Amino acid sequence: MTEYGAPVNPHRLYRDTENGIIAGVCAGIADYMGFNRFVLRVLTFIGGIVFMPIVLVGYLLLALLMKKRPVGGPRMDEAEATFWRGVHNAPGDVFSNVHHRVRAMDLRLQRMEAFVTSKEFTIDRELRRSERNDR
Repeated sequence: MTEYGAPVNPHRLYRDTENGIIAGVCAGIADYMGFNRFVLRVLTFIGGIVFMPIVLVGYLLLALLMKKRPVGGPRMDEAEATFWRGVHNAPGDVFSNVHHRVRAMDLRLQRMEAFVTSKEFTIDRELRRSERNDR
């Protein structure tokens, strides 16, 4: 929580020095984007061999500009991290998916209400009640 009471977004781009090798830039980017840290490090290394000045300057700038992840800072489980990545990358798709899921639940509820208020349900309930009384 911030000083004004608004919750802090846990899905931020930080340098992850706990899991990092040099400055934690690759670990932070991998955590933010949902990539495998090892694969991102290998790609960065290969890019560094091919485009050394660009990758070196870019890495140093990111190391200086990115904030270090606070100790004991915001951590999320994988499902929550996947949700926030989706909201970040395509918010319209995420909210459209939520809208469709709510609509599907509403349709299921309507069908259940129609069944419960139908004559078939009343007849089935009366038959079960008479079966219990016969025992």
